[in-house]
Amino acid sequence: LGSGSRMLENREEELTTVRVQDPRVQNEGSWNSYVDYKIFLHTNSKAFTAKTSCVRRRYREFVWLRSQLQKNAGLVPVPELPGKSTFFVGSTDEFIEKRRQGLQQFLEKVVQNVVLLSDSRLHLFLQSQLSVPEIEACVQGQGSLTVTEAILHYAMSNCGWVQ
Repeated sequence: LGSGSRMLENREEELTTVRVQDPRVQNEGSWNSYVDYKIFLHTNSKAFTAKTSCVRRRYREFVWLRSQLQKNAGLVPVPELPGKSTFFVGSTDEFIEKRRQGLQQFLEKVVQNVVLLSDSRLHLFLQSQLSVPEIEACVQGQGSLTVTEAILHYAMSNCGWVQ
């Protein structure tokens, strides 16, 4: 961190903890089964509307998020996602765990980047259970709620705080 980023010495340090946990196979045994992950976020950063949130997302949504961040970040490099392995040697559990770790590393790097943190798609991805098309509509002002309202609505509905 450069000296410019340390504004007031006595200011509380901003911390954001993001965890990717609890992978679950959905539609198990069917051709359209997939794994989703619980994303738990806890922060005191002013960048976030809700200080704690918990959502479930699948790999495909992470892929979408990364491509959106890339589009909007200009020359800022966006962290890589773990690969989409079709040929995986080892158990499915091992693969899911490796992917979980990769997704967590991806989000940890993203939330530490000021440019990426300014993208409202990231906030809706982490702090609302809106689908990808709903996130797009909301960001473009075509949803019934603003970005902040969508996040607060989710936080208040209590499903943001399950388990």
